[in-house]
Amino acid sequence: MNLVLHIWRQKAPQAEGVFTRYEVRGITPEMSFLEMLDVLNERLTSEGNSPIAFESDCREGICGTCGFMIDGIAHGPAAGTAVCQLHMRHFTDGMELTLEPWRARAFPVLKDLVVDRSALDRIIAAGGFVTAPTGAATEANVARVPKQSIEAAMDAAACIGCGACVAACPNASAALFTGAKIAHLGLLPQGQPERERRAIGMVKQMDAESFGNCSWHGECQEACPKRISIDVIARMNRDYLRAAIARPSDGGDGS
Repeated sequence: MNLVLHIWRQKAPQAEGVFTRYEVRGITPEMSFLEMLDVLNERLTSEGNSPIAFESDCREGICGTCGFMIDGIAHGPAAGTAVCQLHMRHFTDGMELTLEPWRARAFPVLKDLVVDRSALDRIIAAGGFVTAPTGAATEANVARVPKQSIEAAMDAAACIGCGACVAACPNASAALFTGAKIAHLGLLPQGQPERERRAIGMVKQMDAESFGNCSWHGECQEACPKRISIDVIARMNRDYLRAAIARPSDGGDGS
């Protein structure tokens, strides 16, 4: 399989970027998309050229470090799949593909396909801690949690923080990410003591990071490799509103 790639090349955050054309030959359908880029980088290195910078770690769809736009689609054409899990069998011989980084003010480009997603880390940090009583651990079955709440919490916890939701959103909103992190603990007994403070803190930090507002386009859930539902955004809005009314000095005017 032979491909033509148009890849965004940018040497540094403040440098001007440009799309550069590359031809890649001898690609097999069994290769992952990142392995295909590894092949291209090996060739570029052997020729004395700078390899293409992209992020990866686990390459199993768990860590969330990979991710870029492929022909304008976050993580590429396969639904529910991160770039590291995307295989070349989804493409055909002779295709031309355009690769570019996430485009969002909150995700400044560092180099080529690599962006700074530390804004997501700061949103998580703004959520603070979870109260953990000291002493002997309680028996696991003492605190009864409805099955529906457990399943919803686990679905929200599947978020890997890749940033595809932000990249796919026309407003570059991080509402799906933030909603997933708020819902994860908000649905469980362990998260109840700080539930209101957590919702206010994370939403305020999300706004401070220059993410856009959610206008319910739904592109985020379509791009999410873990298929997280926009229901978590509704839960986040409800928790924030309830917290703002209960604690007007932190989140709102109480009206």
